Amino acid sequence: MSAPLDDSDFIDRDFTASQSARPSAATLPPPAPMNPQSQPPAGRPPTREELEAHLTGKHHQLAELKARQEALERERVALEEARRRQAEFETSRPEMVQHLTRGLELLEKAEFHARREAEQMTKTLEGLREALTNVQALRQESWTPETWQTALTRALTTLENARMEWNSARLKWPVLNGESGPAPGAANASASAPAGLVGLAGQRLGELFKIGFALTWPLAAVALLALGVLTAILLRR
Repeated sequence: MSAPLDDSDFIDRDFTASQSARPSAATLPPPAPMNPQSQPPAGRPPTREELEAHLTGKHHQLAELKARQEALERERVALEEARRRQAEFETSRPEMVQHLTRGLELLEKAEFHARREAEQMTKTLEGLREALTNVQALRQESWTPETWQTALTRALTTLENARMEWNSARLKWPVLNGESGPAPGAANASASAPAGLVGLAGQRLGELFKIGFALTWPLAAVALLALGVLTAILLRR
């Protein structure tokens, strides 16, 4: 004989479990509010016009969200560009400071050497102009029989001084010899050697003999002339 039935035998336990697993109405998110004009009156389903009005409102909301998204995208692009420019500034500033500082040092050094070279060239020009004036001032026709020997001695001395000035200028400035500039490798030697030695270093042996002869023969001629004048004075006595 079967056991007697109670009230629990008539309860569907699977249905009860599924009902308890469902969220209550209090936990569900509230539905999106409908447009008051599109909401149908209570007690009847919405009409087609009301649904279309509600759909139009949703389209407007989507358009506003899209516009907001585009504005945020523009702000993001602007921030990225600002970050890139900031990084470029932080990288370029020390680099340019280094380049400009180095450039100023090199140019100031080059300017100093160029200014010193210009000063030396100015002195050479003044010496050549003075020598040219003195040579052009020599007038043989103004010599008299009484003073021609003294005048000749002075003239030879003037020519010798002019020749020495010219040879000194040739040694300092290769352009006077038809050269465009110092020979390769002479720049390092010119920093530690005098200007005269640097100029002589680029000359051949024959040219050195010519320069030495050009520097010494006027002195020998003046000495011989002075000796002749002294001899003549002694013979007159």
